[in-house]
Amino acid sequence: MIVTYFGSQGKSELAVFVAFLPATTLITVCTIYFAGGTGAAVSYAKSMLILLPAWVLYAVGLLLLLPRLGLALSIVVSVAVYLGAAFLTMKLT
Repeated sequence: MIVTYFGSQGKSELAVFVAFLPATTLITVCTIYFAGGTGAAVSYAKSMLILLPAWVLYAVGLLLLLPRLGLALSIVVSVAVYLGAAFLTMKLT
C-alpha cells in the first residue's frame, strides 16, 4: 500500500526503495536457515544471484513494453520472458 501511494504520487524512486526492502528475502533466508542450516541458506542466496539476470530481463521488459502494449499484455510477456530465462538458467547451472 505504501508503494502504491508513493508510486501514484510520482515518487517512483521512493516507491521502488520501499518495494525493494528485502523483507521477504529476510524472512525466507531465516526460515531456510532454521529449517536447513547455513548450507541451505547460502545455497538459497547463491540461487538468488544466479536468477538475478532473469529478473532484470523481466524489469526491462516491463519498462519497454508497458507504454506499447498496456499493463496486462506487458506483464504476461515479461513474466513469460522471466520464466523462460529462469528455467534456462537453472538448466545450464
